Amino acid sequence: MTRIRELDTLRGFAACGITVVNTWQHTAGALERRVPTPADWIVENLLQGRFYPVFSFLFGVSFVLFLRSAARRTPRPWWPLLRRLGVLACLGLLHRFVSPGEVLLPYAIAGALVLLPASFLPRWLVLTAGVGGTLWAVLAEAGGIWLVPGLFLLGMAVIEYAPGPRALAPAFAVSAPLAVALTGAWVYLWAHPETFRFPYTVAVYPLAGLASAVAYCTGVLLLARRAPGVGAFLQPLGRMTLTAYLAGSLSAAALAPLLARDGTRLGALAAAAAVLAILAGFAHWWLARFRHGPLEWAWRCLTWGELVPARRSPDPAPPATAPRDLSGGPAARDLGN
Repeated sequence: MTRIRELDTLRGFAACGITVVNTWQHTAGALERRVPTPADWIVENLLQGRFYPVFSFLFGVSFVLFLRSAARRTPRPWWPLLRRLGVLACLGLLHRFVSPGEVLLPYAIAGALVLLPASFLPRWLVLTAGVGGTLWAVLAEAGGIWLVPGLFLLGMAVIEYAPGPRALAPAFAVSAPLAVALTGAWVYLWAHPETFRFPYTVAVYPLAGLASAVAYCTGVLLLARRAPGVGAFLQPLGRMTLTAYLAGSLSAAALAPLLARDGTRLGALAAAAAVLAILAGFAHWWLARFRHGPLEWAWRCLTWGELVPARRSPDPAPPATAPRDLSGGPAARDLGN
C-alpha cells in the first residue's frame, strides 16, 4: 500500500511536539518547588495541549486506512483490527508504569468502543458525531481526554471525504489568526481569574489548543511543499511514531531527575531537542535498512499472527541495456515510490 507522505509528515511533527511536552511534564513532576519561568509560559501557552489533538485526529485517519488495507487481505478485517488495538492496550498498560498520563491505553479503548462501531455508519453521520463529540468535550468538560473520541471520529470522517491539497492554505489562513486570538484570550483570562465566573470561559483553553493544532499542521504541510528538507526530516519519524513516542517518553522519565536541577527549565528543552535529533538520525538509519520501525514491526507481526518481512530487499542492478539519463543513473529509477 502506497504511503501518504503528508500523513507521515504530520505524525513526525506530532511526535516532535509530544516529546518536548512529555520531557517538560516529567521535569515539572520531579521539581520540589516550581517557580514559573518564561520557558514555562512558552510551553504551556504554545505547546501544551496542541499535539495530542493531532495524534488523536491522525489515529482516526489511520484506523480507516488500516481497515481498508485489512479488507484486501481478509473478509473479516475487524478481527485483525481488534488484535491491533489489543496489542496497543498491552503496550499502554506497560507504559503506565513509566508515564501514568500516557495515551496508548485510552486510545485502544476508545478505538474499540467508538471507532469500530462507527465504521458501520455512513460517513455523514460519523462527521456529525465527530463535530458534536468535540464540541461537547470543549463546552462541558473543558477538553482534556474527553476530546479523544470526537477527534477520532473527525479523523475518520476527513479521510473518507479526502479534502484536496487546495484546502491547506484557506485552513491555515483561518486557523492561524483564530489561534492567536484564542491564545491571547486565555492568557488574559488566566491573569484575571475573576472572569472565570462565566460558565464557558474554561472552553477558551481547549479551543485555543484545537485552533493552534490546525494552524501548526497546515503550516507545516505548506512549509514542507516549499522546503523539502522539512518533510525529509519528519517523515521517517512519522513512519515509526510508536517507537519515537515510547522512546521519547522513556528518555524524558530517565532524564527528569537531572533536568529538575535546572531552575531556568531550559535544560528540558535542550534535552528534548537532543533526544529528537537522536531519534531522527536513528529513524533515517533504520528505515534505510528495514521496512518498519522496531515496535511497528512487532505490532504488525502480533496483529497478523505471523512474521512480517522486515529487511528491505537490495535494489536490483539495472540491466546492461537500460537507458541512462544525463546524470548517469537509470532513466526509470525512483518514479515517486
